[in-house]
This record gives sequence, C-alpha cells and structure tokens, in this order.
Amino acid sequence: METLNKPKTTRFGARALAILIATTVLVSLIVGGVLCYSANNSSISETINALRSQISALQGQVANLQSTQNVTYQNNTYILDENVSLSKLYAQVKDSVVTIRGLTVQYDIFYRPYYTQVQGSGFVYDYAGTVVIVTNYHVVQKAINITITFADGDEYSTSVLGHDPYVDLAILSANVPVAELMPLGIAGSSTLEVGDPVIAVGNPYGLTGSMTTGIVSALGRTITEDMTGGYPIACVIQTSTAINPGNSGGPLLNYQGQVVGITTAIVTDSQGLGFAVPSNAILREIGSLITDGSYNQHPALGASGTDMTYEIAQAMNTDTTYGWLIVTSNQTNLQGGTRQVVIAGEVVTIGGDIVTAIGQTRIRSIDDLSTYLEEHTLSGQTIDVTIVRNNAAMTVAVKLKARPPTSA
Repeated sequence: METLNKPKTTRFGARALAILIATTVLVSLIVGGVLCYSANNSSISETINALRSQISALQGQVANLQSTQNVTYQNNTYILDENVSLSKLYAQVKDSVVTIRGLTVQYDIFYRPYYTQVQGSGFVYDYAGTVVIVTNYHVVQKAINITITFADGDEYSTSVLGHDPYVDLAILSANVPVAELMPLGIAGSSTLEVGDPVIAVGNPYGLTGSMTTGIVSALGRTITEDMTGGYPIACVIQTSTAINPGNSGGPLLNYQGQVVGITTAIVTDSQGLGFAVPSNAILREIGSLITDGSYNQHPALGASGTDMTYEIAQAMNTDTTYGWLIVTSNQTNLQGGTRQVVIAGEVVTIGGDIVTAIGQTRIRSIDDLSTYLEEHTLSGQTIDVTIVRNNAAMTVAVKLKARPPTSA
C-alpha cells in the first residue's frame, strides 16, 4: 500500500491568509478614499499607481498561500493529499458492508432455553467467482437464524460455509441477487507499515454504516480468545481506529478502499486500542474454508512458555533478557522448566530453554514467535531454532507440529 504523508497543519496558513485578505480590503478602501478626497490633486496618478502595485503584490501572496495548502475544501468535501476524499471513499465501500444478526440459545438453571441476539459486521468478497460474506467467527459462533442486511435495508438468510477459530475468521454464503453484491478488493497485510492511515466501516452498537479513521499503531501483535484453546491469534494489526461492539467482522481498509484486515477486538475501557485480523489470513485460508469448511495447517512449536523479563533473567542468572522461555515441551530438542519461583507475586517456571531466534529472525516475545510461524512456516516443516540453554547459545532443528482441531 502506498504510504500517504500526513497533511500539514493549516492553522498558520489560514491565519496568514485572513490577514492578507483583510489587508487587501483595507488597502482597497484607502484607494477609494484617496480617489474621492484627492480628485483634483496633481499627485493622484502616482498615489494610485503605488497602491495598485501593493494590491497586486498582496494578491500574489494570497494566491501562493492557497496553492501551497495540503488540505483544501472543495464543495464542502474534505480532501487529503493525493486527492483522497473520505466521503467519496465511504460512498465507494458502504454498500459492500453488511450487518450480521443471529440468535444463540442459552439455558437457565432449570435447563429452560432462552435466546440472546448477537450482532456484528461483515463484507462482500468475490473469491474466484464465488461471492461470499467475510466476518469474524465469534460473531456467528453457535448462532442460529443468521441474517445479513445490506445498506439499503434488504435482509437475507445466510449460513456458515467455513470457519477457523484460530484466526477468528468465518465465511458465510451469499445467496442474494447479483445486483446487491458489491465485492471489496483485498490487499495483502504484509504491505502495511506503522503509521499508515486506515478506515473501519461497520455497525457499532447497531449504528449501521458507521465509519471511523485512524492509523496502524503496531504490527505483529498476538491476542487470545477462549475459542482458541490458549493458542494466540498471530500477526494481529493494532490500530487507533475507533472500534466498538458491533464493529466485529467489518473491514479495516486502506485509503485505496482495499481490505487490509477484519476488525475483531478491543481492550475494555481503553481509548484508541483496537485490533484487526490481518488480511493475509483471509487470502491464505479462504479457499479451504469455502471448499472444506475448515483450515488445519496452523503450525505449532510443540511447547508452552512465557516472555522473558529482566526479573526472570535475574532469577535464572542469565544475561538474556529477551526471548520466549519454554515452560513445557513435547519436543526432544527443546527443554522445559525445572523449578518454580515467585516473581512479583506470581509463580513462574524457570530453567527451560530460551528461544531467541528462528533462522535469522530475532525472537523477542510470543508476538515475534507466533508471527514468524504463521507467516513463514507450515506444520510438519523443520526449522532452525536458536536457544539459550544454561547460558550457552545453540541452534537446534525442530519439526513443527500442527495445532489440534478446536472444539469451538
């Protein structure tokens, strides 16, 4: 994705412009006064010519200021650099975003059923001629009577074609009139950089078709949800774009109107701290989800662990303060912890191998580890893992396992 420069502030330019315009008006009034008052004065010609020169110079400065502004207003439309109009961009994508509703069945203490409505967002996508709705899995998890509603109010019944809880992704059928379907394009999320502007369109709290803007705050985050069985969702995009309940499943877009992620989670009571599943996950899995209903090729190291800290390093008497400390392992080449200690009030298992690199990629934490495995490896592949064991660095060959099927 092409990176857009941030628009320069217009506060100073607007103030200077106002001063110059006021000065021009004042000078014009003076000219009129001089003409009326000195009609018979022999020096009128020279005075008028001098004032006209000043007016001409001021008008030139005004024109220069207007031409150098990076943010302009044209017919009350907010225009950014490279002629990106947010209102036009919204008009371009709004008909591709849908509201998803469904019911989940729950039971009271007497095992009597009652129903709870769930709601989220989704968007239309064309995969090799098959038009589907893309959303988060948690939006439709265990839901019945699922419907999709378009921006014009038309509502249709739908069903789940495939899902993958490990990336919180679900694909829904789209048995609706062709005229209603306006698919969005998808750009690979690997093109993103921190600071890139992004847009979210969805239905927060049921407020259909809401748009918010922000930037990519960070890349390669991990988040965990109950449905993943403790495994992290990898390569997650952190964004300052406002995300609220009901936004889940909606598109995160670049300024070309292409999907770069799916808005999926927020941190409760935070401000400007939202997360989106990367579009690379869609591109990688959608074929399998449509044809097979699932995706089962997520690699796993075959170990559990925790991020290293300065305090853990002190307890282990090591200089390695970064990396991923292995707590338990079912790999013959990786050793788990040997004893437990209390650090900052928490019990930590120490003594295991510290993963510091895979190949030439430095591993600082579970974020780096999960991102590398998801983006660059497959289950069954053998990789070179650099570890620190007993204060000695070494490289071992590790055959990756596959994550087990989820029960979600």
